Amino acid sequence: SVFQNEGRRKKIIVILLILLAVCALGGLGYYVVDRHTVSDVYVEGNVHYSEEEIKDLVMEGPFGDNSLFLSLKYSNREINDIPFIDAMDVRILSPDTIKISVYEKAVAGYVKCMNTYAYFDKDGYVVESASVKMSGIPQVTGLELSYVVLGQPLPVEEEYRDVFGTILEITKLLNKYSLYADRIYFRKGNAITLYFGEAKVDLGNETDRLEDKIMCLPSILPSLEGKSGTLLMESYREKGNYIFKPE
Repeated sequence: SVFQNEGRRKKIIVILLILLAVCALGGLGYYVVDRHTVSDVYVEGNVHYSEEEIKDLVMEGPFGDNSLFLSLKYSNREINDIPFIDAMDVRILSPDTIKISVYEKAVAGYVKCMNTYAYFDKDGYVVESASVKMSGIPQVTGLELSYVVLGQPLPVEEEYRDVFGTILEITKLLNKYSLYADRIYFRKGNAITLYFGEAKVDLGNETDRLEDKIMCLPSILPSLEGKSGTLLMESYREKGNYIFKPE
């Protein structure tokens, strides 16, 4: 009948529309997968992790090599499960090229409490607690601690509560001049001593001249390699003629 034929035509049209939609979605999916497969990756802002480690962290799992998927997944995404990283962002530079921006926590140093390495920021708050030591971050000693709590300030004595900004400044200056100190030691009166192997550098408590003193070290430390003693830098000297006192 006429009504049956009309019904069949409608069904056929619906089926054709569905097939066209499926084909269109399939074509779009193929375009997205084929055209947006990542071949080039740029990484910026990483300090504690290498470029390869960041790539492996971001580009894992299904569609881990698809630029559109990654840009949606990492759009200023807060990171809670990777130590020392606050957030990461993926930006598409071209369909096959992405830039990963890493925003790391500003770690000033670490203290060792029992078998735990507690990493803290410029305000003395513990931002990470781990059983392994990360390279490039100095150990801080001289602060008497009986416990540490993640997310809480280090429980230091009153006289040491203003030292954390100084520690971060020292850490940044050491990085600026490509120096690595084994540890930073705070004595009574907030006097600072840096340890480089067997050689010690006594910076005193003249914090307003820290950079003036530390910028001299790259030219001095090579001559102290293998020596045991203290470089006396409590007071800044314009000509840099500091005295080394052997032990």
